[in-house]
Amino acid sequence: MGPGPPAAGAGAPPRPLSLVARLSYAVGHFLNDLCASMWFTYLLLYLHSVRAYSSRGAGLLLLLGQVADGLCTPLVGFEADRAAGRCARFGPRKAWHLVGTICVLLSFPFIFSPCLGCGPATPEWAALLYYGPFIVIFQFGWAATQIAHLSLIPELVTNDHEKVELTALRYAFTVVANITVYGAAWLLLHLQGSPRTGPAEDVSDQLGVQDVPVFRNLSLLVVGVGAVFSLLFHLGTREGRRRQVEEPGEHSPLLAPSTAQPLLLWKHWLREPAFYQVGLLYMSTRLIVNLSQTYIAMYLTYSLHLPKRFIATIPLVMYLSGFCSSFLMKPVNKCIGRNMTYFVGLLVILAFAAWVALADELGVAVYVAAVLLGMGCATILVTSLAMTADLIGPHTHSGAFVYGAMSFSDKVANGLAVMAIQSLHPCSLELCCKACVAFYHWVMVVVTGGVGVAATLALCSLLVWPICLRKWDPGA
Repeated sequence: MGPGPPAAGAGAPPRPLSLVARLSYAVGHFLNDLCASMWFTYLLLYLHSVRAYSSRGAGLLLLLGQVADGLCTPLVGFEADRAAGRCARFGPRKAWHLVGTICVLLSFPFIFSPCLGCGPATPEWAALLYYGPFIVIFQFGWAATQIAHLSLIPELVTNDHEKVELTALRYAFTVVANITVYGAAWLLLHLQGSPRTGPAEDVSDQLGVQDVPVFRNLSLLVVGVGAVFSLLFHLGTREGRRRQVEEPGEHSPLLAPSTAQPLLLWKHWLREPAFYQVGLLYMSTRLIVNLSQTYIAMYLTYSLHLPKRFIATIPLVMYLSGFCSSFLMKPVNKCIGRNMTYFVGLLVILAFAAWVALADELGVAVYVAAVLLGMGCATILVTSLAMTADLIGPHTHSGAFVYGAMSFSDKVANGLAVMAIQSLHPCSLELCCKACVAFYHWVMVVVTGGVGVAATLALCSLLVWPICLRKWDPGA
């Protein structure tokens, strides 16, 4: 039932994608990755340390974005599956990708720019209301682009190892996007501290209101570069158009031809235990990756007391190591399998968590710790996405719903986790007491080590009950 590339014949196995087609697909999420890098790494830091909003106010805006993303994701997935055969020019996935891209381009720069019309006397709640609509539009666009792009994987390739390769290429460009953001952030911070800016005391080594232009220019650079890569994706990726799949109704034949495979609709996925097993593993993976990315800058700034240039250099090291390890995913998966590859990535992350828990000061070893975290996150993220593609298998007509449901759980869980962490902050000022200094230290331990234990339990369930869809009645 799963279609291959458009050029494949009806009775022959689909031809492998060309290198150009694979690279064109891989860059289709580049804009989202650029924006996500800024969103998770710098949003809390920008709102709290640069714009001087409260910890809870900053956490509330991030929660709003995650909830909006989580609600939009399954709806977009469901509609993308329903749209099969209706869009004559682009195909349903690419049409949703285009809509999402436009929304992201029009809304994201406003999130990292000063509130228009706000002054020193403007209350915080009014400024938060100003940012709210831009965040909702951005998250809708981000969800539409993400689900459309992910659901193309089982559409374009059917071989398991090709799925891993395509996922690894996709993640490799995710790493390139993060490297681009952190490299640009370092350059902008470096230029801000150049002699042209004036005396040294005018540019603090800690974040403050003087850094507003840095984040504004960085957001404009992000959308400009991302727009170019989105154009390359639409020019180089072909989506095979399929006939529209209809749900069984009263006029449907009682007996389907013996050679036809029953259609697995969205409501059938909710009855599959494997759907929840993979969903729990994917949610745990995203919690580790996103929360560590969100709080690494806080940890560096307020627990290790490092200069602000480290909020660019340390994440850069993380993603360089992730970039290198992503190319090892295909041979490692072939050698030891999906489950053991994921387990190896978890061991690396748990080693990072143990190191951070036992060391109050890391010194230059912070770069080694960043390498461990980057390699571990890359491994578990690529493998969990490949497991999700395995779950979908040939049922590509409802693949967008599966990816949407998975993403819904991870987005809502991330938003609630961030809000809980921000609410647990011991006081309203960042460095007013010793407890504040240690707070982000233990946050990094919990979001990597604690969630890593939960991911281990989810992996154990897949070892006991491997990914397998039950036989079911197509008319049920």
